[in-house]
Amino acid sequence: MVEAKMVGKRYMRKQAVRDVNLVLEDGKVYALLGPNGSGKTTFMKMVAGLVKPTAGLLYYNGNPIGVESKKKVAYMSTEPFFYSYMTVKHVGKYFADFFEDFSMERYEELIKRMDLRMEDKAKELSSGLAAKLKLAATLARDAQLYMLDEPLNGIDIIAREQVLQAIVETAAEDKTVVISSHLVDELEPIVDGVVFMKEGSVVISGDAEEIRLERGKSIVDLYKEVYA
Repeated sequence: MVEAKMVGKRYMRKQAVRDVNLVLEDGKVYALLGPNGSGKTTFMKMVAGLVKPTAGLLYYNGNPIGVESKKKVAYMSTEPFFYSYMTVKHVGKYFADFFEDFSMERYEELIKRMDLRMEDKAKELSSGLAAKLKLAATLARDAQLYMLDEPLNGIDIIAREQVLQAIVETAAEDKTVVISSHLVDELEPIVDGVVFMKEGSVVISGDAEEIRLERGKSIVDLYKEVYA
């Protein structure tokens, strides 16, 4: 679905991403791992078509990232992207206006499961509920690729299982999900593949189970080893 060939991104003097070679396959759930500043968000934004690479080639289904690929990619950023006047219901209408693949029925179902109410004001939500709102709006799209940047941020330990279940249900044979997070122990049970980024480069990537067998350790232990 996604192929990166020597992809790089430079901001003035800062090299945010360097020489990334990576393939993301259909129907898989990937964990994109690494500390702050490792290049995860920049890479996700390039795949989503929000930022252009300054080096290399980036393809979606064999074609360069562009207008057509944007229609198929649902990207959830770490930043809030709702206007202060909006209620939860307004957010749904806002997404429906922008995205042809947005399902209000699916959105309403997710809102109910996330313990939100349509009349709630977005600006008055706690950080955890605001995170759930962003996720519900993103997962209500019938996209082919979901890029979720730190979807568990601000969500308490009890609600994480609920959120992860909603993410897993979104995955299908023709849909790919990429999740960036520091909470590796939460992601390990649900992911098919892992990508470790460090200082803008991919240092380890592949099938999660194959990596566990080859390295003789869990993804959590490998994370500790790579970033200690």
